[in-house]
Amino acid sequence: MRYKVTALTPLLVGDGQELAPIDYMVWKDQVNVLDQTRIFKLLAKGPRLEGYLAQLQKATKLDFASWGGFAQNFSQRRIPFEHASLTPLWEKAQSEDLFIPTFAASHRGHYVPATAIKGALRSGLVFSRWTASTLEKIASALDPSRPFRRPAEAAEATAGASQVKILAAADSDVVAASAFKIYLSRVASLDARQPGQYQLAWKISGRGSVPGQRAAESTPLFVEMAAPGTAFSGDWNERTFLENPELLKALGWRSVPEPKLIVNAANDFADAQLALHFQWAEFAGLSGVLDGVKKIQAEVAAARSTPGSCVVNLGWGGGFVSKAASLDFENENYRKILRAVPAYTKAIRTGILFPKTRHVIFSGGQPTFLPGWVKVGLG
Repeated sequence: MRYKVTALTPLLVGDGQELAPIDYMVWKDQVNVLDQTRIFKLLAKGPRLEGYLAQLQKATKLDFASWGGFAQNFSQRRIPFEHASLTPLWEKAQSEDLFIPTFAASHRGHYVPATAIKGALRSGLVFSRWTASTLEKIASALDPSRPFRRPAEAAEATAGASQVKILAAADSDVVAASAFKIYLSRVASLDARQPGQYQLAWKISGRGSVPGQRAAESTPLFVEMAAPGTAFSGDWNERTFLENPELLKALGWRSVPEPKLIVNAANDFADAQLALHFQWAEFAGLSGVLDGVKKIQAEVAAARSTPGSCVVNLGWGGGFVSKAASLDFENENYRKILRAVPAYTKAIRTGILFPKTRHVIFSGGQPTFLPGWVKVGLG
């Protein structure tokens, strides 16, 4: 059987790698990734190698006046900017903001790892089975005198997270390089200094934030992403051998869930996430993002009426909401758990909307997308 993953918004399922500013040059509104091996072989035949190596060692990005010919003749691949306006933004950006996260790829091309798909389905399954009593049990087990490692591990096991094993999936087939573009992302937040009133703000790395009308002053992030509409396909099958009673007993399962149950749980999780994003976009006053959320909600509704179809959030940029097993952030037990995590202690203050930040992808120079939303079809 085959599955199909279709990007609804720009998608990055990363390989953990980044293009450094000395790995590429920007020319004709596109990122030209340099074939350094070919360049070294060429320069080794003449006297220019030492000068090139010296610039690689000292420069924050390559001098186009001196080495721009390499962008034209020695590029492994060329990734266009999503919009021509990104070129002057790139030229003005600080060098530390010019590292470009890249999409998962093999020697054959770009693909979506099966682990990313199954991970999203697993999160949905756990979400569907956690209750307020689950959060209460985890909160009561916390010891304030010392950090507690993996406090939710037992609760996840009880929820049957491992039951996603019934789905065996392979990595997707590769897709054409033309499906990828360099998108601009900025981190949007809600300024809550006035109680009960939220104002849009854009984050500046290491220096706070600026008001919503000054988005151009915030820190830009350039990301290689698959464009909306890109489809990834691969093989999958159902592991029916897990229905063996002895295996069920060994795994601690009461029964084997059908794929339909896992797909429905994923749609429930998507609806819950999108409800939070809708509220956030309303507070932020980002009409483009709000319209995008409405379109994804319509895709979830359509998926519910299509057998084997669901909508999930994959990869980079989904933030805490896409990874959390519970989205009941108003639950006091949940807040107690989050306050025990140093990274969230300040953010979870009583009365403050949580989480209040989102990665926002720009299209045509305007904030438009929340990243990573895809439609999954199990055919």
